[in-house]
Amino acid sequence: MKLKRIAKVLMSCVMAGALFTGCGGGGDSAGGDKPAAPSGDIKLGMITHLNANEKSMSEVYKSVLEKTKLKFSPYQIVYYDNLNAMQMGIEAGDVGEISLYDSVANYLVANNDKYEFVFDKSAEKLADSFCFAVRKDDTQLKADLDKVVAEMKADGSLANLIKDYITDVDKTNPPKVDIPTIDGAETIKVGITGDLPPLDLILPDNSPAGFNTAMLAEIAKRLGKNVAVVQIDSGARAAALSSGQIDVIFWAILPVNEDMPPYLDKPEGIELSAPYFTDNVAHLKLKADK
Repeated sequence: MKLKRIAKVLMSCVMAGALFTGCGGGGDSAGGDKPAAPSGDIKLGMITHLNANEKSMSEVYKSVLEKTKLKFSPYQIVYYDNLNAMQMGIEAGDVGEISLYDSVANYLVANNDKYEFVFDKSAEKLADSFCFAVRKDDTQLKADLDKVVAEMKADGSLANLIKDYITDVDKTNPPKVDIPTIDGAETIKVGITGDLPPLDLILPDNSPAGFNTAMLAEIAKRLGKNVAVVQIDSGARAAALSSGQIDVIFWAILPVNEDMPPYLDKPEGIELSAPYFTDNVAHLKLKADK
């Protein structure tokens, strides 16, 4: 399978509506130094949310933690467009903790003795659900994806993929995923970050791997279509989708309730498929001796 790459897709996030605050997370993170955290606050690294800047996301996070009665210090959110940048940030001391999905946090801890979980992983009371994002006018594609997700839930193949690529995966040697190619079939361009193991992963030899990629392979087979993988930074994913550079992007849905309003990470002009996986949230910090 030929892997396409959009190298650090630094396009302007020109999307319909005024909800966007910029590819890098808005005015608080678009260039220049990060603002200093108020006294007592912990700087928390987080993958960019597109419809809420760092300041407003900090307020939302504070509200959630207060209402769920989690025993955390106040946080100031600092956005990063990819996991590598976020790891560099915590190792440089720019943030004190990083917020990740539990599967990703377990992967990092298994492969790097610098990290440890914060507060015995008590942040796992927060969770996101994963789905596919498509352009709003791609109604047939959304219907096809919803149909495949429902079929995979019903026949047990989705549970098997979760077991093979997340629960029981060899964290030191994740398997490559072979995405089939069908001569003459339609090609769907799918964006992945490529650096969020074991969910999205591009191996050093440029081969795709990870749970989401395994989902792609199964979807391609069931739809009778080809899939071209496009590696893209998280902060540019919506702009790439809107502009037509990709047709599908993996998306995480924030819980929709009075604390986490739905506009936080669902830009205008985008529709989301039925969720196919839910993962808890975990915080990591550097070990004291590292």
